[in-house]
Amino acid sequence: MRLIFAGQGEAKFDSYLRCLKVQSVIPLSRDIVTGWRMGSYDVSDESPERRFRTLFISDVHLGARGSQADLLLDFLRYHDADTIYLVGDIVDGWALKSSWHWPQSHNDLVQKLLRKARKGAKIIYIPGNHDEFLRNYYGTHFGGIDVVENTVHTGVDGKRYLVIHGDIFDLVVQNARWLAHLGDKAYDFAIQMNRFVNFFRRMFGVPYWSLSQWAKQKVKNAVNYIGAFEQALAAEARRHEADGVICGHIHYAVIRDEAGIRYMNCGDWVESCTALVEHDDGHFEIITWADQLRKPVPVPQVAARAA
Repeated sequence: MRLIFAGQGEAKFDSYLRCLKVQSVIPLSRDIVTGWRMGSYDVSDESPERRFRTLFISDVHLGARGSQADLLLDFLRYHDADTIYLVGDIVDGWALKSSWHWPQSHNDLVQKLLRKARKGAKIIYIPGNHDEFLRNYYGTHFGGIDVVENTVHTGVDGKRYLVIHGDIFDLVVQNARWLAHLGDKAYDFAIQMNRFVNFFRRMFGVPYWSLSQWAKQKVKNAVNYIGAFEQALAAEARRHEADGVICGHIHYAVIRDEAGIRYMNCGDWVESCTALVEHDDGHFEIITWADQLRKPVPVPQVAARAA
C-alpha cells in the first residue's frame, strides 16, 4: 500500500508502512462497515484494568513533536475495548511534510493498535484534515483496520451516533487553509511554551495547567467558535437521523446535549490526553489519562446549553 506525501518525509513514511506489512488493500463490503460485530479477544498478556464496549480516540497527531503518544500507549496497556474508533488526525501529515519526526513511541503506538486488530478488535479509522492523505482509501481494509469517511455507531440502547472527525464544519479549514496552517504553527508554539511552564509547575508539585484549554474556556471568540462547531455537528447528526454525534478536531473533550442531540467530543492526545468510552451498560464517559497520576480521572459531563 502506497500513501502519497508531498514534500519531505514521503519516502520515509512510505518505507515505514512497508515495514508494517500493510501493503495489501482489500475493498470493504457494506456488511463489514455496518455490521458492528462485537467480538472479544484474548488480552491476558496485557492484563488491562478496565474493558469497554467501545473506545473512541482522536487527534493523536503522530509525527508532530507535541504528540503524547507515550501516554496513549500507556493508556492502551490498561484499557481495552471490543471496538476502537480512530476519529481522525491520528497521524499528522502536515507536520511530517514540514519535517520528519517519528520517535520510537510513535512506532510503538502504531504497532500496539495493529496488534489489537490482529487479536480481534474491530478498528475503524475515520481520517481528519491532518491525515487527509488517507481519504484516498475510503472503503479499504489494511492491517486489520477499516478506513471510512464517517459511520454510525449503534449504542447498547439502540441509539445511533454519527461518528465523524468534524473538520468539514470548520470554516477556517475549509475556506482559508493557509490560515489553518498558520494557526497550527501558533498552536505548536503554545504547546512548547506550555511544556516549559509545566516543567516548573511539576518541580513545585503544582498540577498540570493547559494554556490553550484555559483560553478555550475564557476567551470569547474561542467560546463562540466551539459553540458554533457543536451546533453544526448536532445539525449534521440530525440530518443523518442520528441521536447523537461523536467527533474530534477541536481538542476539547466534552459530553453535552445540544438542541436534543447528544454531542460528544473525544478531545486529544496533545494536551488533555482524553478518550471517550462506552461501557457495557451503554453509558458514555470521558477519561483523562493524566501524566502526573497515570490513572483514569473522570471528566464531569457538561449540562445542556441554555437556549
